[in-house]
Amino acid sequence: MTPHQIQSSIKDFELVEKRRKQIIKASIRLFKEKGFHKTTTREIAKESGFSIGTLYEYVRTKEDVLFLVYGAIYHKVHERLETTIDYKHPSIENLIAVIESYFRLIDDMQEEVVIMYQEMKSLQETTKTYVLEKERELVGMLKQLIRTCHPTGMTEEDAELIANNIFVQGQMWGFRRWALHKQFTLEEYTASQVHYLMRALSIEQVDSSSFFK
Repeated sequence: MTPHQIQSSIKDFELVEKRRKQIIKASIRLFKEKGFHKTTTREIAKESGFSIGTLYEYVRTKEDVLFLVYGAIYHKVHERLETTIDYKHPSIENLIAVIESYFRLIDDMQEEVVIMYQEMKSLQETTKTYVLEKERELVGMLKQLIRTCHPTGMTEEDAELIANNIFVQGQMWGFRRWALHKQFTLEEYTASQVHYLMRALSIEQVDSSSFFK
């Protein structure tokens, strides 16, 4: 199942998308405050600005709501990577720009990232499989960029590991920002991670200061 396959009694696609965006925003606020299990569908409906009956026109269950939240998160990340990666002219400079853009997005989505990891256990196995597959797709985009921009080439296994490291480093800022910001600004954190990445790639350090202006 995908987010688009969640049943709705409303046939107007644009209206469904609009109302589900309201539901997602409201649910993120409630899940952050109360957690998934303590939040009721009635509270989600009220926070979304409509009745419980209207809510059930757009989702069937509370898990559908959580699934929509995950779908929205991965859509934002995919869109950011897609628009930042230079597929025609891959380069180390572009890889740095992608990392900076990805980390900044995670900073903007800090609440969503925390909820994502807190509530993964609440998903059914089939839904969880879909969510994890979407994450692998995002890591795959980073892996392909790493392999194509490395000047001497890189094995698939090494690129896979480095891509996962980048992905997790961004998420770490999301759920550890409360501790990391005592030592780093987002720009300093990003520059440090880029420095370690360049060492891992065995590439002379690229001056990344221009990416944070």
